Amino acid sequence: MKKIRAAIVSYGNIGKYVFEALQAAPDFEIVGVVRRDASGNKPSELADITVVDCIKKLANVDVAILCSPTRQIETYAKEILALGINTVDSYDIHGGIVDLRRELDKVAKANNARAIISAGWDPGSDSVVRALLEAVAPKGITYTNFGPGMSMGHTVACKAIEGVKDALSMTIPTGTGVHRRMVYIEVKDGYEFEKVAAAIKADDYFAHDETHVNKVDCVDALKDMGHGVHLVRKGVSGKTQNQLFEFNMKINNPALTAQILVSVARASMKQAPGAYTMIEIPMIDMLPGDREEWIKRLV
Repeated sequence: MKKIRAAIVSYGNIGKYVFEALQAAPDFEIVGVVRRDASGNKPSELADITVVDCIKKLANVDVAILCSPTRQIETYAKEILALGINTVDSYDIHGGIVDLRRELDKVAKANNARAIISAGWDPGSDSVVRALLEAVAPKGITYTNFGPGMSMGHTVACKAIEGVKDALSMTIPTGTGVHRRMVYIEVKDGYEFEKVAAAIKADDYFAHDETHVNKVDCVDALKDMGHGVHLVRKGVSGKTQNQLFEFNMKINNPALTAQILVSVARASMKQAPGAYTMIEIPMIDMLPGDREEWIKRLV
């Protein structure tokens, strides 16, 4: 079996879990890891892995798994797609997904490549569940309740605010899809906490939710990467009222995101050139091995 040659772009929390998921996958080969400081301290698990500062230095890459912060995704994806390499990412700004898909679709088609965007668990696998619930109860309301848990995207956004030394953003569900953001930060010397807190609350990641910013001595003492979601839809099937559906999970946030990225990286090899979200990808394309065996097992 010819293995899919994958590169990991960025090696933070998600990148490390992607590395593990690729190691466990029977149909992947890790070509290398792309890091800004390729000559710096090399983690022990990468001892036998090629580490470079530019994906052009890696040979015959089929798909690049982008583990970079959301606000860097569009730039990196366009550069890599222009090389004819597929990309997958976990872009998580819901309001920007349609525009990103449109932009990457043009680049991907022009270079005979595929981009699968927003492939985490929300947006991502939760989007697939929401789509299924809309199909089985076309009329009704779906509530997506996150947490309680650590939000990777919001935490990264906090760390990018000037004056923040370290940060943790917790998502607390208050019901009916409404959430509270509990943010804990260490402040760099020379910065005023009140001004830093105001900048966090003004950021688009936080501006639409009730947000509380707390100054702490040690963020690391508070960290737990657990998270979860409780999806509820109450609606109508045909003309029959009172159909109720619930989906619930408790997860390690970066580990699940990484596994989904690897699964859609596999699926990217089976699509026509262009850009896609997860609700557009056949589920079976995310699974390794023989298609008919999966049909026998799952249908």
